Amino acid sequence: MSHPDDEIEDSGAPLIEHLAELRTRLIRAVIAFIIGIVIAFTMAEPILQFLVKPIEETLRSLGDPAPTLQYTSPQEYLFTLFRISMVFGFGLAFPVIAHQLWRFVAPGLYRSEKGAFLPFLIASPVMFLLGASFAQFVVTPLAMQFFLGFATDQIHAMPAVREYLSLFMKLLFAFGLSFEIPIILVLATRLGLTTPDRLAGQRRYVIVWAFIAAAILTPPDVISQVLLALPILILFEIGLLLARAGQKPDAAAVVEPAGESEAKGEG
Repeated sequence: MSHPDDEIEDSGAPLIEHLAELRTRLIRAVIAFIIGIVIAFTMAEPILQFLVKPIEETLRSLGDPAPTLQYTSPQEYLFTLFRISMVFGFGLAFPVIAHQLWRFVAPGLYRSEKGAFLPFLIASPVMFLLGASFAQFVVTPLAMQFFLGFATDQIHAMPAVREYLSLFMKLLFAFGLSFEIPIILVLATRLGLTTPDRLAGQRRYVIVWAFIAAAILTPPDVISQVLLALPILILFEIGLLLARAGQKPDAAAVVEPAGESEAKGEG
């Protein structure tokens, strides 16, 4: 049911003007992405040094006084810096990209939908950074302790930059996306796609899917899988609480079954 204040800001522009605007927004977003890549590339080596700290500290704790990471092909290190530049360049350009996306879709949204999407665009990168930080400072050190702990005096670990970065990026995106769960739940309830009661009724399925997702998105070790599944469940409960707190009174009304309403009518 639409609300009285739900109004679409439609300028009545023909399709060709919308396509022209879309092209302009995409060009600006791509330019911002390229600039972000260039800026990130100038800082790629310090960023890489920061990212490899968990494995270096783990190697030191295992008795390696001067831990080093290897690369096995001449171009591997350069391509590693390119990968870092693309990921962090997108992060730098995200405010501009999100702004261009918002400017394009906002005129076609109801006022209530704007009130739901705008906080989502603002909070989404913050929650992703929290998830990425959790992966960097908590999950990755524990995962490195687990994997490298199998080394012996005869078998030494010689980690490669590319392999470690691939593992870290997998953990970063897995935990960054999982931290978006509360925002997604709040957005879904604000848009009327679901209700907190309906979400609460799916809790047992969420538990199963949390461990399935953890098994798919993380390395094949119990530690990182549990460290992803448990935050997913905790974040689901947090999102459920926030969805209940932000639920509109009219959306919280429970629809009675037809039989009960008829019985009341007869009474």
